[in-house]
This record gives sequence, structure tokens and C-alpha cells, in this order.
Amino acid sequence: MIEPAKVNKQHDLHMHSRKQLELTGVQNVESFDSEEFLLRTELGHLTIRGNHLHIKNLSLENGLLSLEGNVHSLIYLDPGAQGKNKGILGKLFK
Repeated sequence: MIEPAKVNKQHDLHMHSRKQLELTGVQNVESFDSEEFLLRTELGHLTIRGNHLHIKNLSLENGLLSLEGNVHSLIYLDPGAQGKNKGILGKLFK
């Protein structure tokens, strides 16, 4: 029996002094504002939180995204999770 070829998913993240982020493997920008970005990447959903966040460069065709601002946290959501990570209040009021 011939096994199907495994597809190597590629996703890299480079942060410079918590002020600039460069990402590869970005499939879509689900939502964004100056304090939070929700991205779909090759390896799952990623939430980026901070202050004064804005897009410097975006190319979904190439899977590239560059952000600038003050980065506070990077959170990868579980592969089975649906929607945004709502924090403790969202979990309490499901």
C-alpha cells in the first residue's frame, strides 16, 4: 500500500525587541485592532496581544505578515478550539 506524501507545514515567527514581528505560514487574518490580532496559520490559530499594533506588510499569497507595536503576548489556540480566546470572563459566561 502506498502512503500519501506528508505535507510539511511551515510557520515561523521572528520577534525583534518586542516591537516588530515577522511571520510566515499565515493563511488568514481573522480579526485585528490596535490591541489584538487573531491569525490562522499553517499550524493553528495565533492570538497576538499588545498596544499600538498595526500591519507593516501583508501578503497572504506568500503567507507573510509583518507587524509593529508593543507585543505583550503570543497565544496559540488548541487545534480543536473554535473562535477567539475569550479569557476568564468568556469561559465563565459560556
